[in-house]
Amino acid sequence: MSSSPPSAAALSGRRAAAAPTLVWTALIVVYVLWGSTYLAIRVAVETLPSLLSAALRFAVAGLVLAVVLRLRRGPGALRVQRRQLGSAALVGVLLLAGGNGLVVLAESGPPGVAVPSGIAALLVATVPLLVVLLRSATGDRPGVWTFAGVTLGFVGLVLLVLPAGSADAVPLVGALTVVAGAVTWSVGSFLSGRIRMPADPFVATVYEMVAGAVVLAVVAACRGELGEFHPTTVSTRSWLALGYLMVAGSLVAFTAYVWLLQNAPISLVSTYAYVNPAVAVGLGALLVAEPITPRVLLGGAVIVAGVALVVTTERPRRTGAGSRSGTASTADRR
Repeated sequence: MSSSPPSAAALSGRRAAAAPTLVWTALIVVYVLWGSTYLAIRVAVETLPSLLSAALRFAVAGLVLAVVLRLRRGPGALRVQRRQLGSAALVGVLLLAGGNGLVVLAESGPPGVAVPSGIAALLVATVPLLVVLLRSATGDRPGVWTFAGVTLGFVGLVLLVLPAGSADAVPLVGALTVVAGAVTWSVGSFLSGRIRMPADPFVATVYEMVAGAVVLAVVAACRGELGEFHPTTVSTRSWLALGYLMVAGSLVAFTAYVWLLQNAPISLVSTYAYVNPAVAVGLGALLVAEPITPRVLLGGAVIVAGVALVVTTERPRRTGAGSRSGTASTADRR
């Protein structure tokens, strides 16, 4: 392997030494930046081809991260075994091309067809619930309260999406597209903790981003997005949103998240899973007037409560930076 994971004693020492101010600053960065990426995606796809914009985002972010690692650590910084490279590429395709790509598609399109950014964030919040189901299907036995949280979360999902015929209904096709993305993301997250990945999460992320970007670009080309792309027709706000996704979502917030994994209790770090949707809904309503209907409030609150219950009851199972299946691998989606 390219490096070895930190020991439990080393992690404990680092967590004890981390100043609370730094920990909470990093948490706020993750809360706000990752929560805001759903709105940034909506703005980016206003005038940018959807999947091409995602491919550009991850290609640039991955290359920048690779250059930084190369400059800071020397020529062997990105060296991994062939099996690790294949595993990282597979996870990157599932997380970024599948998970993120489907969310981007769902947020594209005219009003009434596209899913509002806040709703997309609430639907994506079901990922921890889906991971629990995948664990159960492979012989793991989560506790009763964990299953209670999963059940509660899926009740919230039904409340949010159905019935489809009412005036304030969420676009059903778009909602199902987001759910499909959440399923793909969950499979990638689940596999990342069970196959041989690069030990360094930054190195793994470089290969995940590059693999995801390549697949997104190929699919975008098959959809005719390359022929439709004319840089002069892209609005300034879409370019700025894409730049924000590259820098704030894929580099700054991810760095803060990895630092948190090594310097803060995993139970505290995991709170992003139910804070991000609240941030996304609030920003969508404040900045682009996305409606917050009683359906959104009720369904969203039930989903977040279910996720919070799962995260809380699963805390004793988390052990540092090694638990990629539930925590670290979720960094790359944003």
